[in-house]
Amino acid sequence: MTFRARHLLGIEQLAPSEITTLLDQAESYVELNQRTVKHADALAGMTQINMFFENSTRTQASFELAGKRLGADVMNMSVAHSSVKKGETLIDTALTLNAMHPDLLIVRHPHSGAVNLLAEKVNCAVINAGDGRHEHPTQALLDALTIRRAKGRLHRLTIAICGDIAHSRVARSNLILLGKMENRLRLIGPRTLMPAGVADLGCEVYEDMHEGLKGADVVMMLRLQRERMDGGFIPSEREYFHRWGLDPEKLALAKPDAIVMHPGPMNRGVEIDGTIADDINRSVIQDQVEMGVAVRMAAMDLLARNLRAERGRALAGPGLWDGDHG
Repeated sequence: MTFRARHLLGIEQLAPSEITTLLDQAESYVELNQRTVKHADALAGMTQINMFFENSTRTQASFELAGKRLGADVMNMSVAHSSVKKGETLIDTALTLNAMHPDLLIVRHPHSGAVNLLAEKVNCAVINAGDGRHEHPTQALLDALTIRRAKGRLHRLTIAICGDIAHSRVARSNLILLGKMENRLRLIGPRTLMPAGVADLGCEVYEDMHEGLKGADVVMMLRLQRERMDGGFIPSEREYFHRWGLDPEKLALAKPDAIVMHPGPMNRGVEIDGTIADDINRSVIQDQVEMGVAVRMAAMDLLARNLRAERGRALAGPGLWDGDHG
């Protein structure tokens, strides 16, 4: 198994072999999670702190469940009532956390790069649970596992990512991961919701949903990130759904066995028709939720192994015959 990372801050730092290792490890946890008894001991004796500066019911619950199933002591830190709200800096928070000697720190933050800064100041493994518009690595990994299980492979697929690309860290992480695995990527949406420099991302870009969905193996819809918008990015929700929302007529242009994905939470009738979201023959949205727990278990397991090995080397110190003894 190849997985050398000390932290999981983004997909950009992972080699394709490390992505495959993590997904393979997650497969074993999918099987574990479907048993009556769902417990393992990979994190026994370790402490996991979930620190969410942004609200996220799904991701936080998924990480909490993943940690508990692996035997960790899990603490959810309520940032809304913490010293952060009283003016404590992020570095002060990191130093405070470090003094508690956690083993795993799961962080979601509204500012890009904040999680990387924390990782530089603590002695534990850090997982980025989403930072600003930057990355959301475990979401991309769970999407990758969902695709691999549904399509039987994770390469040479035509994957359409549709909607609010500009504000989506999910889109960014997926573009990096799916690009590393040699897929054909298409971005579909209004110009106002495309990031600057989109032509340099190595993707095909479409404003017309009908053109962009032709022959797609995977259709990944994105939520409109209204909390990150500060202007008139779309004419109206009704017009947006008419042009860029996924309905049966548009989906018919993709391959007959194309799967439909959405990272959630969904705005039904805005980015996706409710009947498609609930279609058990096409939608894998609930599978994504299930894969999320398994992927987060795998990520924490692999990081914990590396952390234990690192601490073991530190305790061992220099060997008896290291250095020049004359």
